Amino acid sequence: MAERRTKRNARTSKVRDGFQVSRKPVVQFTTDSQSPDVGDNIGLPRIYGPPILFAIARDPSTVFVSWNIDWPSVFEKAMPEDRQVHLRLLAADGLVESRVAVEPMATMRFITTSGLHGSYRVEIGYYRPADFWHSVAVSNEITMPPSAIAEIADVDLATIPLHLSFQQLLKVFGAADQTALAKKIAQFQKRALNSEGLSPKEKKFLRRLGVSPFEMAAERYAFDETDTEKLARRTRAFLASAATSPSRGFDESSWGS
Repeated sequence: MAERRTKRNARTSKVRDGFQVSRKPVVQFTTDSQSPDVGDNIGLPRIYGPPILFAIARDPSTVFVSWNIDWPSVFEKAMPEDRQVHLRLLAADGLVESRVAVEPMATMRFITTSGLHGSYRVEIGYYRPADFWHSVAVSNEITMPPSAIAEIADVDLATIPLHLSFQQLLKVFGAADQTALAKKIAQFQKRALNSEGLSPKEKKFLRRLGVSPFEMAAERYAFDETDTEKLARRTRAFLASAATSPSRGFDESSWGS
């Protein structure tokens, strides 16, 4: 009886298309199937699109540079003569102020400027042959901040509550003339210290602000008592201590295959 049942099961197995009994896992691949061995498919996604070079001033003498470039496509036909990528710092008149070799896959770098120009551009590219420059991307113009501390002067101070939008402020103070909104608010706050200097509309708006004249007077007093000389010294010390990132070389392994 057991033998007859075994034979019947064997015949049933043959009838079913593609079915078999095995002690080990069985995986069948069609002509369109791919091997599960992904190999080089594991890694960072490839960059697509036009080359992008972004640059911005970090301080009066330092520029931060970042790039997003598909290097395999750039060097598909030929490699640089020195197997290096360079950043060139261009002054406003187009002259090259400095040049530095960079790791292409690092995607960012700090460049120190001479401080002789008020604006710069940064260009990334390579040399092939050794005396011929190939530009890959150029940044927008970078306006450098001043290196000196501004002279002490009288300013209009305005404290703007965070819960009010600029649209609301413009609606209250108006924008018909060319007077800056911040200046109008500063003048309003000065008049608010003397309640008789406010119009009924301004008094109503002051109540909406939820700020009392006493609080405004306290903030103004704190500002007037600020040690501007000490603040200027601390700012100068901070700017002088700003350091740039060290240069870093790279070898042929950085280029990939």
